[in-house]
Amino acid sequence: MVLQDGWFRTGDIAYIDTDGYCFIVDRKKDLINVGGQKVYPRDVEEVLFQHPAVADAAVIGVPDADLGEVVRAFVVTRPGTTVTGEELIQFVRERIAHYKAPRVVEFRNALPRSGVQKVLRRELRASVVDPTAAPPLSAAAATGPGR
Repeated sequence: MVLQDGWFRTGDIAYIDTDGYCFIVDRKKDLINVGGQKVYPRDVEEVLFQHPAVADAAVIGVPDADLGEVVRAFVVTRPGTTVTGEELIQFVRERIAHYKAPRVVEFRNALPRSGVQKVLRRELRASVVDPTAAPPLSAAAATGPGR
């Protein structure tokens, strides 16, 4: 339901700073629940963007039998750079809580985007849940080589 108790609920997660400015930081439906711990995809993506080999990144939650969900990252590397999935996972673990680090890093040539250049997480989820739905572009698992 979009209207509840007189509030229009968009599903956006936002905060208001001390000057009264509102910042939209994520979407509630994109929130990842790792064993009861909440992980905002943007938190993990911001760390991935700090790595010099990462040109683009997106993070989603994928089902896990033990934890409910775990973090999976999709990464586009910068031309002429190489990095492995393990290196990126370690990079993230050194900077934020270990449960927020991706379990798997999948390398792609490009991330699916909308007309306004927003990453289409639903397509990324579909490619993981049903790999025949949207085949990955040059995918490699965390143990595979980077470009």
